[in-house]
Amino acid sequence: MAGKMAVADTASRADALVIGGGPAGLMATEALLDAGLSVLLADQKPSLARKFLMAGKSGLNITHDSTPAAFRAAFGAATWLHPALDAFGPREAIAFCEALGQETFTGSTGRVFPKAMKASPLLRAWLARLAGKGLQTRTRWRWQGDLGPFTFETPEGATEIAPRVTVLALGGASWRRLGSDGAWALPLASAGIPLTPFAPSNSGLWVRWSDHMRRHFGAPLKNVAFRAGDLTSQGEAVISERGLEGGGLYPLTPALREGAPLKIDLAPGLSMDDVARRLARRRGKESLSNRLRKALNLAPQAQALLMEWGRPLPGDAAELAACVKYLTAQHDGLRPMDEAISTAGGIQADALDTGFMLNSHPGIFAAGEMLDWEAPTGGFLLTASMATGLCAGRAAARYGRADARL
Repeated sequence: MAGKMAVADTASRADALVIGGGPAGLMATEALLDAGLSVLLADQKPSLARKFLMAGKSGLNITHDSTPAAFRAAFGAATWLHPALDAFGPREAIAFCEALGQETFTGSTGRVFPKAMKASPLLRAWLARLAGKGLQTRTRWRWQGDLGPFTFETPEGATEIAPRVTVLALGGASWRRLGSDGAWALPLASAGIPLTPFAPSNSGLWVRWSDHMRRHFGAPLKNVAFRAGDLTSQGEAVISERGLEGGGLYPLTPALREGAPLKIDLAPGLSMDDVARRLARRRGKESLSNRLRKALNLAPQAQALLMEWGRPLPGDAAELAACVKYLTAQHDGLRPMDEAISTAGGIQADALDTGFMLNSHPGIFAAGEMLDWEAPTGGFLLTASMATGLCAGRAAARYGRADARL
């Protein structure tokens, strides 16, 4: 790097370096500290875990109350994550929160929340615990992409660090303003590390609505089911000015990325025959809107979607029932990657050993959304980020202790 290096501070002599202060990086940090290594945690932003705090503003899903098998199934083909998820799954995530003084509760959908419903109390308690264990933190340190010695642009100038072990926990490629900009991909690819290109995950859809939909902007879609390809999801979504978004839709992102049509079941609690029978019971000059409301209990926003994408609506009850049960959404694809909650893609599994160390760069580990996996929201994503951070941190600690004895 051009320019004179800044005078090194005591942090340059840390045993371990963790780059990235989100949940994965913090978990790796704690594992390293618990193993007796001194740790420097560096982050490019003015404060740590900004995406974590933003995600928790509307209610922090710390994990999902699932059986181990059901929890693992949410990660699809990424079976290489299973050992990490078995070591830190829903029970361990709950115990982690409660050890920090944050009681939890489980919602009706299986999502687990801290009772405070926010990320900030949990983060404050966590950072205080890490500080008590001797953590050194540096913010506004931007890693320059080299793989040892590691150089940073800092407020004090360029700084170089050569630790025994390093954990990279730099996030994916969404929410750039919070630090997950994916800029690390280029230097890692240049170093020959195999990467899968980034793609949006847990993403909303672009929809060019007709004018009649304006009065429904911000309205929730409840008691509906979504299907795309082989994936199904039943949960809430929101009609927004720019399209559709929400937890009920996000798990379908992998299929939608591949071009599968989105089908919406507006009456998931009824069979097709039930819907047809109810719709056939016409009472006098009852309007179609009243018939849909009375027969199927369709909310105004659900009826609006039926009108938006189903017109001209068939008069035959069986054909109308098929429209209600298999309404095809007309959209312009996924929203931009930076608006997605998370990203797919990243460091491929065959680039890593079982402790998430880079095979081509011994002593350098990676964790969190940098790795090539994806999972739905609702606690799966966060727990897996923490699980991979813990696994990488423990493996890095073993490597660092062995290295010190050479």
